[in-house]
This record gives sequence, C-alpha cells and structure tokens, in this order.
Amino acid sequence: MTGSIQTIVMPKWGLAMQEGTLTKWLVAEGAAIKPGVEICEIETSKITNALESTIAGTIRRRIAEEGVVLPVGALLAVVADRSVDDAAIDGFVAKFNEEFAAAVAAAGSEAPGPQSIDVGGRAIQYQRAGEGGIPIVFLHGFGGDLNGWMFNQPVLAEGRATVALDLPGHGGSSKEVGDGSVELLADVVGGALDALEIERAHLVGHSLGGAIAATVAAKHPQKVAALTLIASAGLGPEINIGFIDGFIAASGRKDLLPILQTLFADPALVTRDMVNETLKFKRLDGVDQALRTIAQAAFPGGKQAPRLRDRLAGLTMPVQLIVGADDRVIPASHAAGLSGNVKVHTLPAAGHVPQMEKAGDVNKLIGSFGPAA
Repeated sequence: MTGSIQTIVMPKWGLAMQEGTLTKWLVAEGAAIKPGVEICEIETSKITNALESTIAGTIRRRIAEEGVVLPVGALLAVVADRSVDDAAIDGFVAKFNEEFAAAVAAAGSEAPGPQSIDVGGRAIQYQRAGEGGIPIVFLHGFGGDLNGWMFNQPVLAEGRATVALDLPGHGGSSKEVGDGSVELLADVVGGALDALEIERAHLVGHSLGGAIAATVAAKHPQKVAALTLIASAGLGPEINIGFIDGFIAASGRKDLLPILQTLFADPALVTRDMVNETLKFKRLDGVDQALRTIAQAAFPGGKQAPRLRDRLAGLTMPVQLIVGADDRVIPASHAAGLSGNVKVHTLPAAGHVPQMEKAGDVNKLIGSFGPAA
C-alpha cells in the first residue's frame, strides 16, 4: 500500500539553506489537507515562515517534533489514504529515514556558493540556479542582498535559469557606488547582464531594485523580456524615511529589530539570526558610506527621487506590479493610477516584502508571467 503514501519534508528555502527548525505544527494528525494549506512554521537563519502543502490527502503521521533542528529533505510528516494501514506507514517511514541518512552521508555538505564577475571595475556577486528558458534575474532592495530571494529563486529555478545579484554597496559586491543614483546602479545591472551573457531576461526587482529594474527596461528594452516589480520605489514621492534613516543608523540588535519588523505585516517573522546577519553586513568596511550615498540620491529630503510612471507607460514588454496591502515602507496606494500596460496585484496580509510573506503567491505570479523561452 506504499504507493499511495506521500511525504512532507523540510523545504530548501534558499540555495544555501542546509537546515531548519520546525517551531510549530499548524495541522493535527488526521487532518485533511490540500495545496496551499499551511502545515507548520519553520525557522531558518533568515526568517520564520509557514510551509504550504503542495499535495492533497490526510496527515496520517507527524514525524518531526516541534523545536527540533532538521536537515533539508528530512521527513516531517506522512500523507496517506485512510485505507493505508499503520504497519505500511511504519515500514515506509523506516525505509525513508534509512535512505535519507545514507544520502546525507554521501552528499557534499555545501551547496554551490555565490560567484563574482567584474563590471566596470566593480566586483558584482551573483548566484545562479537552474537552466533553460529566458533567465529570471532578481534585484533586491535597499539594505538587502541576494539571499532575500531564498523563498523564490530555488522554486523558480526548477526548469528555468535564474540569477540573483548583489547590487553595488550590498552583500558581497563592491562597496563603491559612485553617485549612488538609480541610473548608475541600472547601468551596473546592464553591464552584469552582458558579463553573464544574458541577452534577454525577466527582471524581478524589489523596492529600490524595482526602480533599478524599471530603469534598465526603459534604457535597454531589448535586454528585458518581462518586468516584475515588487513593492517598487519610483511610483510616488512618499516613503517611510524613518525606516531608511533607522536602518542606516542602527548599530545594535535593539535598534535594528524594530526597523526590520517594519518590513513585515507580521513582525514576529523577524528572527534573531536575521538581525545578527544584517548587523554583520552593516559592519563591513564601506557599507555605511555606500548606504548613505544611495539613500541621499534616491530619497533626498525624505522623498523619492525616481519618477518612473511615465517610463513604465512607454514600455512594450509585459509589466506587472506586486504590492503588499500592509506595506509600511512604501504606500500600497502608489499602485493606483498606473498606465494600462501594468498589471497590478495587491496581496492581503503582506508588508514590504511579499516575496517572503506570500512567497507562494509571488512565485506563481512571476513564474506564469511573460515569455518563458
């Protein structure tokens, strides 16, 4: 009867993720589930998030205990028809765990790490995943890095090439940002596409990265097959400048925690590890000046400098905008009144980072948008 037994395992959120902690079960044994149902909460080094089911059936056995750290791929629960007897499930679980332990022992411990290319004298760090089709290229926002796509890149890389970049001044890229303008950063992204031999890409930009992606699309339309903007800057003058200034000024965990919580509709999603990793980044040589230069160029006087509405109206490739209804950094109202060529999606119960809070919804919108090949 093992043919009708299905598994729920520790997911791989992010190419570097090796393990996670199951912090809370959200379904009981005996519960009926279907795709999209939240099964449990999992804490990673970046964020706590709910694991959504991709299958339908009945939870026959919860294997993992709350609070236990487990490697990616470890068995969390077994889903099976009620007709499957307990002995068959016992045998399935024992065989799965035996084969999984052997696979872990045989596999390498590290996932392929980020690489670096030279773009106009700047080292730009990037992470590749997947093959085929028109590549999806991810551009993070102010203060972020390529790991911010941990819930998106591995999923969208199934059957398709993807690349996540660290923008200048961020992550593992050069901290030399010139005048810090969106125009300059867009030129660096264009140069990175050339260096990576990507002729056409589906650009996905978040927040400041959205403004940069839109600028690349306007300046080099032949390089952009589709454009997805997420909580994008450049669509209105208002911004929570307290978030920007607070992020730059924060020097300790106590200062940074409430700043990072501003990004989410649910502040509880921010983990201690997320705070600590952000502090490590902020303490790197050159980061403080790079962030200040970019902020001064993008948000002078506490207002947004980029003005992209007219540029978006002139684009001929498919364009979509995804916003969180509860965004506390850039008002969701900026999505109103855009030209008819921009498809707008507003996600409830999401803040400034819907790609993390509503990853399943965002991945579906990105994966089904624009040409795939």
